[in-house]
Amino acid sequence: MQYDKAVIEAARKTKKMGHPLYFYPETDTTNDRIRELAQEGAPEGTLAVAELQTAARGRRGRAWQAPAESGIWMSLLLRPNIPPAQASVLTLLAGIALTEAIEDVTGMEVGIKWPNDILFNGKKLVGILTEMDCDMETIHSVTLGMGINVNTKAFPEELESIATSLYLESGREYDRAELVGQAMAHFEALYAEFLEQGGTFAPFKERYRAKCLNIGKEVRVIGSENYLAVALDITPEGELIVKRKDNGAEEEVFSGEVSIRGEEK
Repeated sequence: MQYDKAVIEAARKTKKMGHPLYFYPETDTTNDRIRELAQEGAPEGTLAVAELQTAARGRRGRAWQAPAESGIWMSLLLRPNIPPAQASVLTLLAGIALTEAIEDVTGMEVGIKWPNDILFNGKKLVGILTEMDCDMETIHSVTLGMGINVNTKAFPEELESIATSLYLESGREYDRAELVGQAMAHFEALYAEFLEQGGTFAPFKERYRAKCLNIGKEVRVIGSENYLAVALDITPEGELIVKRKDNGAEEEVFSGEVSIRGEEK
């Protein structure tokens, strides 16, 4: 199935998200391209899509496999008029949008591992990396990077147990352009509502919670300190509420990383 700028534009059914579209046969990372475009004054909704990324990365600087002719590697430029402290929920909104887009296209039921991974059968399908350019009070731009393993036939041995693709889980290939179009459509609707609601995550909490794989599971919280806990809920601000195993205290996890026990990758 063809995958280039013209085909993706034909699959795009949005008014803002994905306009304009930049397509790169090869680049280091689409996040870097969007940050450059943002500095040049590109409008909100600008989308960079790459066939191949040579320096893809995930959270905490981890490498992310982004080979050609297999996945969706894209980054979206946002310029929300919200306080910088609220920007982290954009990652959660992207998680909702991508799960819904994947389910619409494939019929597969996928889930979100708080805050930024989408899994199927305990293996990673999607990674989301959000980067922000701001000062103390103002967001200048947000780069929302998204990597989706679509038609990947195999992974390196070190990733076989932790990564998967839509092809490996279903046995069929999918139209990547269609999936980009659906992702942009779902995110556009969520983002518009988010801004209309004043930049609060509260209206989306239950929608996110319904897809959150952490709830009710034993997790390891990895941050300034590491500890075991049970994930209880999501706050209206998008934080994860956990109950510590060592002292029974309930805490809100604002950042860092949470791994589901038994799936610590």
